[in-house]
Amino acid sequence: MINLLCLLISSSILSACHGAVLSIGDTLKPGEALNSSSFLVSSSGEYTLGFNSSYLTLRSKEYTIWVANPYDPISDPSSALFTLDKTRTLLQVTQKGGKPIVLHTSPDNVTNVEATLSDSGILILQDVDLEVSDSPKQQGPSTKVLWQSFDHPTVALMPEMKLGVDRVGNNWSLSSWREGQTIPGLGSFTLDWEFNTRQLQVRRSGEVCWTSGQIRSGTFPYIDIPKESKVSYNFTMVSNGNEDYFSYTAVGDQTVGSVWVLDTGGQLHDVTHNISIVRAGDCDGYNTSAGCKRWGARTTDCVLESGNDFELIKNGFFKPINGDTSINSTWLDSNQSRLGSDHCKATCWKDCDCLGFDFLFDNQTCRYWSVEYSQFLVDPASSTTSYILRGAMKIKPFQRSKDGLNKLIWIGLAIAGVLLALVLFSMCYLIRKRKLAAENQTKIQDMLNIMKSNRPTDANGLQNDGKGGQDLSVFSYASIIAATCNFSNENKLGEGGFGPVYKGKLVTGQEVAVKRLSKRSGQGISEFRNELILIYELQHTNLVQLFGFCIHGEERMLIYEYMQNKSLDYFLFDSTRCQQLDWNRRFNIIEGIAQGLLYLHKYSRTRIIHRDLKASNVLLDERMNPKISDFGMARIFANDEQEAKTMKIVGTRGYMSPEYVMGGNFSIKSDVYSFGVLMLEILSGRKNNSFYNDDRAINLVGYAWALWKEGAGLGLMDPTLGDSCDKDKFLRCIHVGLLCVEENAAHRPMMLDSISMMTNESMSLPVPTKPAFCTERNVITAAVGGNGPEMVASVNCISYSDFDGR
Repeated sequence: MINLLCLLISSSILSACHGAVLSIGDTLKPGEALNSSSFLVSSSGEYTLGFNSSYLTLRSKEYTIWVANPYDPISDPSSALFTLDKTRTLLQVTQKGGKPIVLHTSPDNVTNVEATLSDSGILILQDVDLEVSDSPKQQGPSTKVLWQSFDHPTVALMPEMKLGVDRVGNNWSLSSWREGQTIPGLGSFTLDWEFNTRQLQVRRSGEVCWTSGQIRSGTFPYIDIPKESKVSYNFTMVSNGNEDYFSYTAVGDQTVGSVWVLDTGGQLHDVTHNISIVRAGDCDGYNTSAGCKRWGARTTDCVLESGNDFELIKNGFFKPINGDTSINSTWLDSNQSRLGSDHCKATCWKDCDCLGFDFLFDNQTCRYWSVEYSQFLVDPASSTTSYILRGAMKIKPFQRSKDGLNKLIWIGLAIAGVLLALVLFSMCYLIRKRKLAAENQTKIQDMLNIMKSNRPTDANGLQNDGKGGQDLSVFSYASIIAATCNFSNENKLGEGGFGPVYKGKLVTGQEVAVKRLSKRSGQGISEFRNELILIYELQHTNLVQLFGFCIHGEERMLIYEYMQNKSLDYFLFDSTRCQQLDWNRRFNIIEGIAQGLLYLHKYSRTRIIHRDLKASNVLLDERMNPKISDFGMARIFANDEQEAKTMKIVGTRGYMSPEYVMGGNFSIKSDVYSFGVLMLEILSGRKNNSFYNDDRAINLVGYAWALWKEGAGLGLMDPTLGDSCDKDKFLRCIHVGLLCVEENAAHRPMMLDSISMMTNESMSLPVPTKPAFCTERNVITAAVGGNGPEMVASVNCISYSDFDGR
């Protein structure tokens, strides 16, 4: 499910609050067109229609619902247009030099039509002279619906959508997305309705791998909805002289819509309610349980072991027997559609001559190896990824020849060697894991010895917490469980870089935030202790307050003051919530962050470099006052220490200074750089990496620099600021922000100087130079303000990935 969410979220269209594309309303009229930089948006703002790379997609704020061209990607996205013809009802996608993709055409010249994106998430082509229908079902000639996306499911199925066939050649089915990509396309799995047997079925590479069984008492035998789910489904099957189809509706206490999506692994999910409906990806060809179907071909002619499946091996390679490359030991997939490992497994499993497969051309084309003419050699130095089918040996019904027996022996030795290597690797891994666990337990015990409470537990048992050696509260695990209702989803505030954060309420009535460090987060004992001791010693109104900690086995938790308004990014990058941040609030937030950094750099007992300042690490209290949090990556400097160097680069892409990324050097000027990026985000309401121009990525710093050079700095303003913005102070803040992100650390101002430059309007400011990570290309300027278009900047930006990003 995590992969699915990642897949869906990564294809998001930029929101209206901070995007770089243009909305033209909810209706496309004759003669109008959508291009790669514009989109339709429903009147409620819930649904959008626009080009996503090579595809025209209709999506909600969270997932894609419909794709106009899932099997016909656009080769030149910059020339793509979605048009409604003036002279006749012709709805189509066109591209330069490519064949048009026609969605609907009419033989009659009908000019009074419009294509509208409804609040139900449906693109409807209809006669505007009649009443507009927002229903997903056509209700007869009176509505005059000429065409609607609802009748053509592609990557998602909504209630009352049809799966099946009709008598004019339409075939309604659901397709998975292509493996390993973030855009829709021809995937390995399809979901359709088999009307002859009245069953749902999932096909893998065209072959049935799962069926639902025939419906009984309103349910399908192999569709099992979890009992704890608060949603259920009603299924409808229709068979008449015109069509045979299946549809569903969702009912329950929390049914606010429902969307079924088939992911790249063959799992069917209701993404609205987070329910797994079908797990067809578990059907491996030999499995016949829970609706799985056995694939053909591999029967009595092949030696099958119990649980015959594929084994992934990374320390060996296939080789023709005796090195004779003239023998047909390999063959390529005749279907060059690059469908991924699922397709390769299906093809190999059905062929008795197949020993296994690996990939050619950057893991996109299957190369199969035969049992008779090839072998697998174990080589610890090899980095090739290969798949071997266990028990895949071609046998003869009578006596084997000596050569054939030798070939089988070699194959057996190769497989035995691989298994031995895997066993040894597993043993080494377990030994190392136990050793690290013992070391961590020792460190945890040392911390407890330092901070252990000397006060007894309260006799009434309501709160089992005391005060540690650092005057920190040591919370018991039981009290944290009670405060967070056993870490319930209802109490979950969000997911940080090092684990989830939960809201809790102590027996005293005080509300707290519990940061539960994930075992896989990468934050070890040293980072935990660093954050624990460091934050408690820091006392400032713009720094988050730490109440204490809890250690239970391998569990490590930090207990903070509860911040009612969550983090800055929760408001800043949301198209609705960002409107609560008017100019005065944004300036107060900028100034508060600056005051917090100034305290860390100059006025605390020890000089602190935060090293991970970003919007998600700035929390907001009930009055929207900012407080810097998350000191797991912070470093302590001696009073006379100006700079340090590290071999391990930690932080977040886009916020790290160039001298830190490239050479591992960091200082207080590294935090100044991060502050400059964050300040530009607050002013514009846009993420640093949210700008795109053709195939070249532009970051926010480069965009702001291009505007500033042309004297068009106001073009950076978040449109939601409106008349609340003090334009002179806004331009001064951009000026200071660009000074903070200069490439040379020595040229960046100290935080005390930054505050003075922002607040003292009579103070003259130095001229900023070209920022870091930004190589200028070309700039097209136009009038800014009034009704003129905004300036568009094209900048190449350097990226660096060899570090521990968060």
